[in-house]
Amino acid sequence: MSVFRRIWNKSYIVYNRIVHGLYAAMKVLMHWRTPITITGEGSIARAPEMLAAVKSKHPLLVTDPFLAEHLAPRLETILRDAGVDYTVFSDVAPNPTIANCEHARAVYRQNGCDSFIALGGGAPMDTAKVCGALIARPHKEVRQFWSKFGIGRKIPPLIAIPTTAGTGSETTLAAVIVDQDTHHKFALMDPVLMPLYAILDPLLTVGLPPFVTATTGMDTLVHALEAYFSRSNSTRETNQLAEDAIRIVFRFLERAYNDGTDMEARAQMQIAANKGGFAFSRVGVGNVHAIAHTLGGLYNTPHGLANAVILPHILKDYGAVVQKKLAYLSESLGIRIDGTPEEKAAAFIAEVEAMNERMGIPQTFDFIRDEDIEQMITWAMKEANPVYPVPQVYTREHFRAVIESIRTPKEA
Repeated sequence: MSVFRRIWNKSYIVYNRIVHGLYAAMKVLMHWRTPITITGEGSIARAPEMLAAVKSKHPLLVTDPFLAEHLAPRLETILRDAGVDYTVFSDVAPNPTIANCEHARAVYRQNGCDSFIALGGGAPMDTAKVCGALIARPHKEVRQFWSKFGIGRKIPPLIAIPTTAGTGSETTLAAVIVDQDTHHKFALMDPVLMPLYAILDPLLTVGLPPFVTATTGMDTLVHALEAYFSRSNSTRETNQLAEDAIRIVFRFLERAYNDGTDMEARAQMQIAANKGGFAFSRVGVGNVHAIAHTLGGLYNTPHGLANAVILPHILKDYGAVVQKKLAYLSESLGIRIDGTPEEKAAAFIAEVEAMNERMGIPQTFDFIRDEDIEQMITWAMKEANPVYPVPQVYTREHFRAVIESIRTPKEA
C-alpha cells in the first residue's frame, strides 16, 4: 500500500470517529419511546384492543404469501369477530423492494386504510414501515428517505406482530429495503418508524422451520453483539439489554431449533430479539450488517443467514479491539472461565462457529461473483461509514479482505 493510501485511510478513520461522536451527542438529546409490548401465548387476541386505542377503523394487514395462507387466517378471524374491517396485503417479498412498498401504498389508499398491522418477520414489518413513510410523505420517493432521520413526519399507527425471533423490528426505528433497479439494499432510520404496539405471541413461532429458527436466532445474536461493541453510543441500559439478549440466545436458541414446540425457548427467543432490537435501535449495528445487506440485495440471501455466516469472520478480524468484551462474555456464559483474555475471546468465537455448525449454517458462501465485489465494497462502506459506531472502521481494503474470507475457496 502506498504512503498516500495509508495517510488517506488514517484520515478517513479519524473523520469517521469525529462523526460518531457527533451522532452520540445528538442521540443524547433525542426523546426515545418504547412500543407498548404485549407478551404471552394467545396475546394476538388483543390486536382489536390496540386498534381501538388508536381509533383505527380499517387497518392494512401486511404479510407475506406463506403467512397469508398459514397464520394470517387466525388473526383475520380475531378481527372479524371483533367487527373490524380490514384489507390484506400479502405480496411482501423475502427482501422487500421499493416496488413492494409502493404497491402496498396503492392498496392502502384504494381501501381507505388508516393504520397497519404487520404480521411476519422483518420483511412485512419493514414493508409496513416504508409504506407508512410514503403515506406520511406523499410527495417523496423512498430513495429520498435514505439518510438518518430522513422522514421526519409521523406515520400511521403500526402494530407489529413478529412470527420469527430475530429481526427485533417490532421495537426499532429502522427499515431495510431493496432498490429493485440497482439491487442496492439499504436502511432507513427514523424514530417515526418505531411501531406503537408490539405483540409477542410465542405460539406464532411454533411452526417456524428449524433452519429459519436458527438463522433468525443468530440474527438476534448479531444485533446484540454489534450493539454491545458500539464505540460511542452505548449506555448502561443498552449494554445490559445486549448482554441479556446474548445470554438468552446461548441458552435457548438451540432448544428452539431442536424442539419447535418448546414454548419456554420460543418465548425467551422472542424476548431476546426484542431486547436486541431495542439496543441496536439506539446505538446502531455494524460491519456485519453492512456486508450482509449487500448479499441480500445482490443474491436475495436471507438476512439472518447472511449475518450468521459473516459474524465469526468479523469477530476474528476485530481481534484485540473486542477481545476484552468477548472474554467477559465467554467467562460469564461459562464457555471458558480460565486462561488469558485472548484465549477466552477465541473460545467465544469458536462456540459461535460450533453453534452454526450444529444448526446446519455454512461457514462460507459459494455464490459471490468476482465482478460484484467492488460494488459490495462500495455499498458496505456507504452504509457503515460514518453512521455505525463500529469498534473498527473498515476501509475499502478491509472490506475486501473480509468479503474474500466469506467466499468458499475455489478448487485448484
